[in-house]
Amino acid sequence: MIMSVVDFLVAAMVAVGMAMILARLFVGPTLYDRVLAVNAFGTKTVLFLVCFALMVDETAAIDIALLYALLNFIATIAILKFFRYRSLEVALSQMALRRAVDREDD
Repeated sequence: MIMSVVDFLVAAMVAVGMAMILARLFVGPTLYDRVLAVNAFGTKTVLFLVCFALMVDETAAIDIALLYALLNFIATIAILKFFRYRSLEVALSQMALRRAVDREDD
């Protein structure tokens, strides 16, 4: 009985945190604030999935949460790369050249 109340409270706090992150997503003044909010929302979603998996005693759902965390990480890196280089097909040599040019500007 007491454990189900604790599980419910933890899930409710995670849901409140997700709502606050959604507010940050819509209010964020820059693109990077919004990307950070999407990444944080994905992380909270993973926490919520794990809490739900523990509440219903379904440990296979933890694997799904880990897969979602991996997809969240890859998507965040892809979004940031796209907005930095305006393409997802930037070669490593072009990235090194851009870093060298950026260093010369300093």
